[in-house]
Amino acid sequence: MAPGQEAAEATDAKKKVYVIPVREGIFKPALYVVRRGLKEAITEKADVVVLDMETPGGRLDVTFDILKAIEKFPGDTITYVNREATSAGAIIAAGTDQIWLHPKATIGSAEPVSSTGEDINESMQRKILSYLKAKIRAMTEEHRYRSDVIAAMMDPNEELVIDEKVISPKDDLLNLTASEAVETFGDPPVPLLGAGKAESIDQLLDSVLGEGNYTVKRIETSWSEDLAQFITALTPALLAFGLLGLFIEFKTPGFGVFGIGGLILLAIVFFGHHVAGLSGYEPMLLLLLGIVLIGVEVFLLPGTVVFALSGAVLILASLVWAMLDIWPDEPIEFDSDLLLRPLINLSSGVLGAAILCVLLMRFLPSGGPWGGMILQTAIGGEPGRIHALNDSEQKQESGGPTSLVGSKAVAATDLYPSGQVTVNGKRYEARLEFGTVDVGTELVVTEAASFGLVVKKTNSSKEAQS
Repeated sequence: MAPGQEAAEATDAKKKVYVIPVREGIFKPALYVVRRGLKEAITEKADVVVLDMETPGGRLDVTFDILKAIEKFPGDTITYVNREATSAGAIIAAGTDQIWLHPKATIGSAEPVSSTGEDINESMQRKILSYLKAKIRAMTEEHRYRSDVIAAMMDPNEELVIDEKVISPKDDLLNLTASEAVETFGDPPVPLLGAGKAESIDQLLDSVLGEGNYTVKRIETSWSEDLAQFITALTPALLAFGLLGLFIEFKTPGFGVFGIGGLILLAIVFFGHHVAGLSGYEPMLLLLLGIVLIGVEVFLLPGTVVFALSGAVLILASLVWAMLDIWPDEPIEFDSDLLLRPLINLSSGVLGAAILCVLLMRFLPSGGPWGGMILQTAIGGEPGRIHALNDSEQKQESGGPTSLVGSKAVAATDLYPSGQVTVNGKRYEARLEFGTVDVGTELVVTEAASFGLVVKKTNSSKEAQS
């Protein structure tokens, strides 16, 4: 066997370990880091995940989300209490297979309090404690003392006595030092809470896996997790303005500030949910495919509808996909828990975009964003009132919109392929049958459609361009 092959096989035989930091408060950014790290560990077939914990605690809802995420990892999970695991940190540690502690670490004081740090009223406190104790018992059945220890950390009314030794008296919340956490009780002797003490994670892994028998990948944190917290909270507003920007752009010739702005806002939504550990890059590819299909409809095959409709469906589907909490190697079950939040965000965004469209049409001159002011400032052309094909003036003067078929027209704006034309001195919304033309090009009306006129180049304009 070649030396290189032997080295590769030796590396493959080593256990893969992922170290995920759980630092500062247990809030949304901590959830994003843990969820992202666990999904990467599952994808890379890691054997062990270590939570490198130093936290004063945090929100219960985030704590439960982290516990649910930990349950999805098929390998071994270890919490390394690096100095402190207080409140929510102690509960999260209880949900892992092993708890190791730095010699100077402490763990405990897990009594539920409100988000402002104040005590919860007695009735609600009883309900929360009852639920938490049941949850801890379900998670810690394999550990003889763990559920009782965590209960004494959460509830001052819990008295913990083992082998006639009072570990935690009544009316007191339990806190343990590293030495107290690894003290053994019972027959056969079992550690009270911790599996052992270690000066570092490397020392911990040497004790558990054997020196040199593992490789370590450390998940890094950055400012992006904090930013993602705000992005995910503002998702409905970002979607509303992003979809509005795309809609305005596709209703006006060319590709400019509205289309770019809309894409940037949607990209921010994708970025925030990717950092939050939800979406990968696949939804972004689906979004781009949807935009391409709408571009085919607008610029190459106007009027076919199927491309625009398919593109719109793909864009909406990509936005929902970006917000789904999908785990590697798990079948996707489209239940209410998975779809509720994404559908609420998307519905709010679409509704917001529709309301903004109505407001623009109501308060901006010349029929809204694709009518007068925005169209003229975006693409140029002489100002003028846009005439609807079915208005009373049109019917009285010319007998209806079909009478315009065959009339000569001049491009009042660039047509890419939509824009405006003038016919007999009046301006109308129009769409080119194929291709694009510049302002001033001579055209002929071929059809009076519901949205406006359909035009094509005249022979003279084709010759001039050739």
